[in-house]
Amino acid sequence: MISIDEDLGHGRVETRKCSIIDDLTFFDSDKEWKCLRTLIKIDSERFAKVDGKYQKETRYYISSLKTEASINKKIRAHWAVENNLHWVLDVNFNEDASRKRIGYAAANYNIIAKTALTLINKANAPKRTSKKNKRYPAALSSDFREKVLQV
Repeated sequence: MISIDEDLGHGRVETRKCSIIDDLTFFDSDKEWKCLRTLIKIDSERFAKVDGKYQKETRYYISSLKTEASINKKIRAHWAVENNLHWVLDVNFNEDASRKRIGYAAANYNIIAKTALTLINKANAPKRTSKKNKRYPAALSSDFREKVLQV
C-alpha cells in the first residue's frame, strides 16, 4: 500500500510517500518480533522556499499497526509530540544553550528537566498560569515548592 501526503508550512513544501509492507512471509525474524505487523518506508522530499534548498530523506519503521492509509499521519503526529516536548524544554529550561557535554550530564539533566516539567504541569495554580510563572515562585517560596513537589 502506498499513500502520499503533502504539507505546506514554515516556508517549506514537504511531500511524504509512505510504502507499507504487511506480507512478512519473507521476514526471517518474525518469532523475535511477536507483534510485528508492518514494515514502513517513508520517502520525504522537502523544498525550502526561502533559500531554494531541496532535501531527500528515507526513513524506515517497524510497527504493530495494521495496514491503513493513516499510518503516514500517525508517524507524523508522533514526531510532532516529540518536537513539541523539545520546544517546551528549550523555552522553559533553555536546553539548547546548555553546555553539559561530559559523560551523562546532558542525559541526566534532561531527565531532571522532564520530571520538573511534569511536576510544574501538575502544580495546583490558577488555570492560565504559564510554566515560567509556576517555576519562579517554586524557586522563591518553600510553601509553593512543596505543593509542586507534592511533599
